[in-house]
Amino acid sequence: MRVESREKQPYDMTHALRVFLADTTNPYFNLATEDWIFHDMDPQTTVLFLWRNEPSIIVGRGQNVWSECNLEQVKKDQVHVVRRHSGGGAVYQDLGNTCFTFMGSRDPNRPTKELYSRNNKILIESLADLGIQAQASGRNDIIVEREGQPFKVSGSAFKESRDRCFHHGTMLMDVDLTRLSTYLTPDSQKLKAKGIKSVKSRVLNLTELQPSMDHQSFVSALTERFFAHYGQRCEIERLNETSLKTIETLSNYYEKLKSWDWVYGKTPHFQHTLSERFEWGGCELHLDTSQGVITQAKLYTDSLYPEVISAAAKHLQGQLYTPSGVEEAMRAHMEEQAEHAERLESLYTWISAQL
Repeated sequence: MRVESREKQPYDMTHALRVFLADTTNPYFNLATEDWIFHDMDPQTTVLFLWRNEPSIIVGRGQNVWSECNLEQVKKDQVHVVRRHSGGGAVYQDLGNTCFTFMGSRDPNRPTKELYSRNNKILIESLADLGIQAQASGRNDIIVEREGQPFKVSGSAFKESRDRCFHHGTMLMDVDLTRLSTYLTPDSQKLKAKGIKSVKSRVLNLTELQPSMDHQSFVSALTERFFAHYGQRCEIERLNETSLKTIETLSNYYEKLKSWDWVYGKTPHFQHTLSERFEWGGCELHLDTSQGVITQAKLYTDSLYPEVISAAAKHLQGQLYTPSGVEEAMRAHMEEQAEHAERLESLYTWISAQL
């Protein structure tokens, strides 16, 4: 049955529509799909993409992964860390979080805020169809009121090029908020970092307002509102990892997003100061890191073997800011000072655990 637009819209309705639904919860695939839509899709096509991720930390393009995340806990719990191409802050996502992506042509005769306002209107009307009253806050968030207080239920980020506009965000259905606070709270290390910091907001799961709310009901409501707004329908196209075999550019985007160089190597410059006391003496280590590589290291110690211990700075410099990089430095250092292997192993094991 054709869904008619409920009001006359002041927009060009001649563009073709495409709606994609991910059948996978692989975050690298889903963000690669966004890149494929943004870079390779016909800009005259209006696109809606809906998806969910298994537990993941998604950081903005300009953010410092180490200062945004408790990486030790993230690695322990096998949570994915993914860097997106758009700006904005770090977010935690799991299967209780529905992600949406809009892409449309950019009209130089209209301010782009109209596109974002239009998408927010579709989102808010979808929530209303499910019994939840919400409103836009600025152009980035959607909020609801509970006991007279505003709570964020959706956040967005934006990206534009010469001929297209991209708007994506999250809708909190039933996210594990305890994990959110655990993973997005870095441990108490002395770390001075450059990069865009996340802004903390009061958030609320929509299931607390409407227990029947879930991913599928929201997907259905949003696609119907999307069709109604544009006064036309299209077939919903389903995507999964098998698409990587048939869409070469999608596969290329996927491999890039999975790479260490993109996730960690794009991190801005930061400084990390560590201190510890061992059986053989105290140690204070200062690391300067840029693009995920230790560019400078200084080590101070009151050990009875200061020259041996301090030489760690030389071996750390130029290594990746990762446990594997520290291990490589330890291997070279121990080849030079084999008689101090036990002391050096304790030093490098401690450094590795701090990254």
